[in-house]
Formats: sequence, C-alpha cells, structure tokens
Amino acid sequence: METLLPYALLCLTSIFTLANPLGTMPVFLTMTQGMSEEQRQSIVKRATITALIILIVFTFAGQFIFMFFGISTNGFRIAGGVIIFKIGYDMLQARYTHVKLNSDEIKTYANDISITPLGIPMLCGPGAIANTIVLMSDAHTITMKSILIGSIVFIYVLTYFILRASTRLVSVLGETGNNVMMRLMGLLLMVIAVECFVGGMKPILIDIISQGAAGA
Repeated sequence: METLLPYALLCLTSIFTLANPLGTMPVFLTMTQGMSEEQRQSIVKRATITALIILIVFTFAGQFIFMFFGISTNGFRIAGGVIIFKIGYDMLQARYTHVKLNSDEIKTYANDISITPLGIPMLCGPGAIANTIVLMSDAHTITMKSILIGSIVFIYVLTYFILRASTRLVSVLGETGNNVMMRLMGLLLMVIAVECFVGGMKPILIDIISQGAAGA
C-alpha cells in the first residue's frame, strides 16, 4: 500500500499534465469558432476517445515494441525524460502547442479536427505515450497495472468534461489564469522528467562503473 499511493499520484499528475486539457482549451476554441455547441461536443467526444484508445494501445504494446527493436527500458526512460522536459519547458514559457496552425490549416482540419490535431498529438502526444510506457514498465503487479489504466481512463473522462465546459472555463480563468496554470503544470512536468531521466541513467552508470571496477 505504501508504494501504491505514490504510484497512483504519479500516474494521475503526469498523465493529466501531458494531456494538458487546460492548455488545449484556447486552441480548441479557436479551431471550432463558428461551430454550434452540439458540433463542439461531438468533436470533444471523438478527440478524447481517440486519444484514450491510442494511449492504452501504446501502454500495452510498448513492451513488445521494446523487444522487437531491442530497446532497453532505461534508454527509453532517458529519451522520454528529454521529450517530457522539452514539453514542460514550453509550458513553463506559456507557449505549449507543438501544432502550428494557420488559417488555411484550420479550414483543412474543420471537417475532422477531432482526430488530428486534437486527439493526436495534442491530447495524446509523444510525451504522453513515452510517459505511460515507462509507467507500465514500473507496474510490477496487476494492481499497479490496474491503477495505471484506471488513471488513463479517469484523466481522459476528466479531459472530456473540461473541454466540454471550455467556453465557460476560459472566460472564468482569463488569459492570465490560463498562463499561470500552464506554467505551474510545466514546472511539475519538468520535475517528473528529471526523475524519469535520472531513473534511466542511474542503472546504466552503475553498470558502467561496476564493469570498470571488474576490469581493473
């Protein structure tokens, strides 16, 4: 039980921060300008379902991908830590969005923006995928795996309701409130990224030192 609570908190905070529904709200509202409330709700529903399915698939298939390509978990931790750190840094600067949209692209996406860019990569990007694969590799029991899957489902259900209420939330928080919230989540994400990077680097360094000592 002592390890389950910190693991559950890590799952919830990291997945929510990487899904970043609060940071997605302004982009979502911009891309759905002129649409009815029913159209917006339909887009939100498809986007969150798409992101949820993709993330769960990668969470379970990640270990098979490692074995197929001969990738070590520690190496992926280091790479994932770098990706997550970069996302957190962008959020800290209040400029989180790796999807650059101009007016022509917004028109192109208008028919089905729920899949791209909202579902992928905004709600489920490389940082979220890397994070859940690493969390799954740390889940040594069925209980921990259940906590991870439950956390993913809970966060995307929460994301669905946040985006549904985005029109009201943006007006309540205001631009300053959105920027403050994004910076706080970015700082938290950078701390998680450092822990992820150190967790992958530590066993590699220990192995190198032990091999050097054995050779001497």
